[in-house]
Amino acid sequence: MKKAKLLWVDLEMTGLDPVEDRILEVAAIATDMELNEIARYEAVVKVDEELIKTRMVGEFWEKNKKTREALEAQNASGKAVGEVEKELIDFVKKNFGKEVYLAGNSIHQDRKFIEREMPELNKLLHYRMLDVSAWKVYFENALGKKFIKPDHHRALDDIQGSMEELKWYLTFLK
Repeated sequence: MKKAKLLWVDLEMTGLDPVEDRILEVAAIATDMELNEIARYEAVVKVDEELIKTRMVGEFWEKNKKTREALEAQNASGKAVGEVEKELIDFVKKNFGKEVYLAGNSIHQDRKFIEREMPELNKLLHYRMLDVSAWKVYFENALGKKFIKPDHHRALDDIQGSMEELKWYLTFLK
């Protein structure tokens, strides 16, 4: 079996504060360096309903009301974060060799949540990450080129959008 190199991850959280907020939804796609998919994983993390009510407020959640409602609706079917972490560790061990590079858009923010809520998974991840948003900053500000990615704010859709975005940036290197 071909081993993956990139662990594309997207988390949907109650907000962006890794101390106060919690992970609600996790998606992961394992790819090789040519971005060929090897395997995928999805899970819902059960979060205290009171935390959802107090943290999922404000302009972002009002603008993305349908996403908020969908995340709230699936919460009851979620698993404990420890169980999801164990499943992700099994996913990594099955699909990766020695190096596991985390990849995604603004992946440093997701990494903060992984560090706090999934410390054993974090230990398996390489310190280097492939952050698509770094490409975005350069292309938009230096080259005036912009990739238009749909804003689904659902974990799996966001990963697929990030992979398409990186593929688009890479076309400029050929």
